[in-house]
Amino acid sequence: MSRPGKGREPLHQTAIFSSSAHADVTPDVARRILANVGITADFANARILADGRAVDIALADMPPGTETGTGTGSLAAQLRKAGDALHIDVNLVLPDNRRKRLLIADMDSTVITTESLDDMARIAGMEKDILPITARAMRGELDFEQALDARLALLAGQPAQLVDDALDEAELTPGAVTLVRTMRAAGAACYLVSGGFTAITGPVAAQCGFHGTHANHLEIEDGVLLGTVRKPVLDRDSKAHYLAHYCASLGITAEDAACIGDGANDLAMLQAAGFGVAFQGKPLLREQVTLQMNHTDLTGLLYLQGFTEAEFTSG
Repeated sequence: MSRPGKGREPLHQTAIFSSSAHADVTPDVARRILANVGITADFANARILADGRAVDIALADMPPGTETGTGTGSLAAQLRKAGDALHIDVNLVLPDNRRKRLLIADMDSTVITTESLDDMARIAGMEKDILPITARAMRGELDFEQALDARLALLAGQPAQLVDDALDEAELTPGAVTLVRTMRAAGAACYLVSGGFTAITGPVAAQCGFHGTHANHLEIEDGVLLGTVRKPVLDRDSKAHYLAHYCASLGITAEDAACIGDGANDLAMLQAAGFGVAFQGKPLLREQVTLQMNHTDLTGLLYLQGFTEAEFTSG
């Protein structure tokens, strides 16, 4: 959920069931999942957000002290485990302030389906050297800046055309355009903030409809990669900084923001946001982030906010 309740009042929560892999997300399926953990709900007022793909159900009041966080014994974890068996995401949110006024999204393996630096390595025939470093950094085993510097150093002397080739091969994650354009239509500010490269984030942001983007600047000279980026590097602290920056500029708090990403570099940003969502997250995020999308495409972040499919826009 967006924030665990710590007061003495009963918790009023909404459960969102969604999937892009399962075509039978219904109140009856939701009832069975909830029954697995002994939870009752107001099924008479269940909201069909998308026929067969998402449903929104208000839960019965739960007593103070109910554990709703990320621990293995938490309600969220129990519901997730029950949903996983059916390839359905189950998330708990507080019913108030669901429509967020700011979206900040990661790019690699979130808004696009792959890691752009890994794509450059593969095109250059250097994936065996570079991809293991990426994997360790995304798991939080390596400092992001050190890992970035090490990978780029291996690409020094390669033609800058690698960047264009990686951009040509980049595929948007299903739901990316719909997520951004629907939130924009509802009045939200939307930004793509990535540890990747501006040469790729710029076109991707424009295609999706983001208001702007922040990323790292590759250093190129005479059409050749120098193997470096302009410092300072945009890292996990930078992502949290941009969240705070845009909240301040919009006159809102982090509770009014939705952020989404997949790797360790996104953790600080996700933990600070009202809705911080791990999208097909690496193990570190699955352990520490409560809201997760493992079976639903990027429209899942719209379902968390209570949008129905009829409200979606991609134009």
